[in-house]
Amino acid sequence: MTIVISLAAIFLLIVLSAFFNGSETSLTAASRARMHSLEEDGNTAAALVNKVLSRPEKMIGTVLLGNTLVDVLAAALASNIAVHLYGEVGVAYATAIITILIVIFAAVLPKTYALAYADRVALIVAPVMQVLIYALTPFTKAIEFVVRSILIWTPGKADDEANILAAHEEIRGTIDLQAKEGTVAKGDAEMLGGVLDLRDLQVADIMVHRTKMETIDVDDPPAKILDLVLRSQYTRVPLWKDEPENIVGVLHTKNLLQALSRTDWQPDKLDILKSASEPWFVPDTTTLKDQLNQFLKKKMQMALVVDEYGEVQGLITLEDILEEIVGQITDEHDMPDSHIRMQSDGTVNVDGTVAIRDLNRHLDWELPDDEATTVAGLVIHEAQTIPEPGQVFTFHGFRFEILRKSRNKITAIRIKPVSKSDTVGVGSNAARAAR
Repeated sequence: MTIVISLAAIFLLIVLSAFFNGSETSLTAASRARMHSLEEDGNTAAALVNKVLSRPEKMIGTVLLGNTLVDVLAAALASNIAVHLYGEVGVAYATAIITILIVIFAAVLPKTYALAYADRVALIVAPVMQVLIYALTPFTKAIEFVVRSILIWTPGKADDEANILAAHEEIRGTIDLQAKEGTVAKGDAEMLGGVLDLRDLQVADIMVHRTKMETIDVDDPPAKILDLVLRSQYTRVPLWKDEPENIVGVLHTKNLLQALSRTDWQPDKLDILKSASEPWFVPDTTTLKDQLNQFLKKKMQMALVVDEYGEVQGLITLEDILEEIVGQITDEHDMPDSHIRMQSDGTVNVDGTVAIRDLNRHLDWELPDDEATTVAGLVIHEAQTIPEPGQVFTFHGFRFEILRKSRNKITAIRIKPVSKSDTVGVGSNAARAAR
């Protein structure tokens, strides 16, 4: 009779072990997004799942404590029965049998099922887990105190507030995975990735450089300024005085036309500076996320970018930031974009000022943009020299041929992907002149 009770107890303990293992797998694999949606719809079980997952260390501590207790107790009972039946050699029999039973029926089987139906199992086990968490809290608190006391002596502090996977990287990984599997369209994945990139990019990475800015001398005759503004493809134009870097205002086409109407459409009576707004200067180290928030807060769409010395480096607009998310935005007034020109032989001719990020997005390449913003900057950085027209460099799996140069500025480059066997390492300053 005693043996029958012990066997029944072992069976019950294996079931409990299966419950703990299955619960841990299902709760950690459950979709947080779906649980949140179900909770919003009034599902109480989903609310319990979210509550349990809000403190994962408590759930894991409870599972480990409970699982260890039932496994050790099951092994002890099995050993007791085996010794009673077979003597001391029964310990070996009990160890082998209980190990097989726990691995198959208490670990592999429940974990596999829980992983396949994570959301469904999580909704079922969450109420029971919540009760167990409360019941075992004193023990888990004591264990947590001991663990944290030990971690204090570790070299770093990362373990003290461990976060296995940051939400930012988790979202990015999910997007990449779904895009590879075809669940999310490539364009949608790029837009979602663009949103995540906003916090990693600075305004200096995407600004319009000062050499490409369209500006107007405020001392020019009003009629000439009016003509320049009407010919421009932009609605906002920076005004400078004495020197191009001295920006004194930003002229909006609508404000200019309103002022012109008040002078009976006589340009000579215009006061250009009175029609312009104050320029807004931002540091070149501002992140795109912060700059976007500032644009929305100030209800402005253009800012001048300055470096640490207060020198104007370029300008950035709200549209520039949005293009990092949705891609190139064009309207009926934009000039055709011919900075990236595909050739019939498979090569690509690009202007030196083309941003590496734009080229990567346009052609689905992966050229690095850590050390340089433009293609010309990348070539100069890798070549460690200012190359001459006709020189060819091979790095990062691409062949770069310098087509044109103006003074010290590379203006045109031909790029062609090459196989790894044809790649010459730039690390050894490998470069050769085209013949």
